[in-house]
Formats: sequence, C-alpha cells, structure tokens
Amino acid sequence: MTTIEIDRASGFCFGVVNAIRKAEEELNKGGILYCLGDIVHNSREVDRLTSKGLIIIDREQFKRLHNAKVLLRAHGEPPETYTIARTNNIEIIDATCPVVLQLQKKIKTQHSDSDDSQIVIYGKIGHAEVNGLVGQTEGKAIVIEKAEDLSLIDFSRPVKLFSQTTKSLDGFREIVNLIQQKIAPGILFEYNDTICRQVANRIPNIRTFAAGHELIFFVSGQKSSNGKILFEECRKVNLNSHLISGSNDIDTSLLTNVQSIGICGATSTPSWLMEEVADTLRNYLKL
Repeated sequence: MTTIEIDRASGFCFGVVNAIRKAEEELNKGGILYCLGDIVHNSREVDRLTSKGLIIIDREQFKRLHNAKVLLRAHGEPPETYTIARTNNIEIIDATCPVVLQLQKKIKTQHSDSDDSQIVIYGKIGHAEVNGLVGQTEGKAIVIEKAEDLSLIDFSRPVKLFSQTTKSLDGFREIVNLIQQKIAPGILFEYNDTICRQVANRIPNIRTFAAGHELIFFVSGQKSSNGKILFEECRKVNLNSHLISGSNDIDTSLLTNVQSIGICGATSTPSWLMEEVADTLRNYLKL
C-alpha cells in the first residue's frame, strides 16, 4: 500500500502566521481592511483571505488612499510607507516580522554612521523585504543577487554586508568569500549573517524528508523565493520531486507503482493546502 506523509516542519513561518492572525482578527471586527501587496506569496491563501473581505492594494493605490486601515505584511516596508500613512490618515496594522524589523534597524543604524561604507544586501532584487531594507538607506544600498552583481561594489571602499532573511546560508557564505577575495588590502569588510534560522534550518530537514520518499510533491506559490530555494534542495536529493501550486497540478501518471509519497512546502505554504493535496492523492489511490 502507498504511504503518504506530510512534512510537519513545512508550512508557514512565524512571521506569516503572525500576519495572517492579525488580518483575521481585524476582519472579524468588521469594517474594511486593506493589505499592501499579497499578504503571503501563495495565491490560494490570498484568495481565502480576500473571500473574508481583505482587499489587496498596490503601492499606487496606497498612495491615493485616505482615512483607511491598512495591514503591512511580514516582509516589512520602507520608511516612505509610514510617511504616506501619517499624511493620509491611514491606520497601520503592522505585521512586519520581528526578524525583519530587527534587520531594518541594523541597516538604518549602519547607514547613519558617518563613515564611507557601502551597505550591500544579498537578496532578490525587487523582493518586498529587500525593498524595505533598501529604504532604510534612502535607496543607496547595493543589492547583490548573484556573483555577477559584485561588479556593482567599489572594492576600494569599506563594505558592510547584510542578507535578506530568507536567503540560503550557502549562498551567503559564497558571497562573503568572493568579497573577501576582491576587497582591497586594508579596506574594512564587515558581514552580518542576518538569515532567519527558522527558515535556514528547514534546508537540512527538507533534504532528509525528500530523501526518505520515492516521490515528492512540493507545494508552493509561484512568487515564493523561499519556495524556489527549498524545492531545489528537494531536487538535489530526490530528482523525482515536483513543484505544484495545489492538487489541480498533480500529474497522476507519476503515481504508478509508487510506494512512498512525501508532501512538503515553503514558509508561505498553508498547512491546509498540503492537507488538501494529501486528501486528493488518497482519494485517487483509494487509500
């Protein structure tokens, strides 16, 4: 008989849980609640909350909004967002992840120092969290997504490196090593490991989980950076790993003669969605 196991270490991280809890608390009070950007990078969870009344708006809509209540998601926001809120009499429900908030404060403090240091952020260009971090530097921080981007740094000047909280430790260490090789002699290079351990620690766990099953369904939204990282970790140890956004994406031809199926997901994947995938598999296999 085929066994189906959900990785109980997968699913929402604390920051996402906190943001969704705050959204549901406010929605239960009644009234209109806006959210600046998708509350989480998972369309099914966004749909669930919008069906409860949450209204997703973009930055331009936010700028035109007045006398309203707006939730800020876990990714965090640049200072400009709070300035607009004060000007437009917008009540902020701040669900910024505490780990991200601490990182924002560190970067802002380092930027305020009077030295000639360049603030460098290892992260995904254009990602909501990264935009919030760059905002702490008045837009002056340099964002490094890959090794090729290191050409943006002036290695004759001091460098202070930080990381988006959801990047991989291996990737961060690679960037650190490359900068150490390129920095001019005697020039200061400080690096700050600001990767969230709740996220980073999922990598060894998900490797073990994926290696323990014949077939893996990794459930994640297409916009999730963390999902892309964790899915690749699954693929490294189990080539029979498949990225799906939900039960409708299951390729049933993969299920023939498979004895062990594992279901896991990103920090933005709701547990109910992984359960839905498991139920669909059980119904199809008549378990």
